[in-house]
Amino acid sequence: MSLLTSEVHAAAKASVLCWLATVDADGQPNVSPKEIWTLVDDRHVVVAHIASPVSVRNVQANPRACLSFVDVFAEKGFKLQGAGRVLFPQDADFERWAAPLYPLLGPRFPLHAVLLIDVDAVQPIVAPSYHLFPAATTEAGQIAGAMQRYGVQPQ
Repeated sequence: MSLLTSEVHAAAKASVLCWLATVDADGQPNVSPKEIWTLVDDRHVVVAHIASPVSVRNVQANPRACLSFVDVFAEKGFKLQGAGRVLFPQDADFERWAAPLYPLLGPRFPLHAVLLIDVDAVQPIVAPSYHLFPAATTEAGQIAGAMQRYGVQPQ
């Protein structure tokens, strides 16, 4: 069963950052922004460990993870939950999972490890306006309103 559908892939490509939530061995949650990440196939997400020692430690202690991303203009996105694991350069399958990250890293960022998440649940994230005011809320309207709030213009 394909969890990461073409709609989820398109939304991920439209998002600049994602937020990775992990939990340490004592149950303390941590949420951290991730700049270099991508959906690999219909079930896996890879996140570059550039400067993420807490996320790495947490996934090693407790594999449950939640990755969320939102198009800040459309105010829509997805929450992906699953089991994570950390792959280091010396691990046999490191290159397989690191390969999709290399074009995103460029020469600027080091890749210390890969956080691989095997997704087992996907939920949409949608701004409340879409539900509370469905007759009046459109994606185009949300985008226009967000651009006005953020003081940006379309290209």
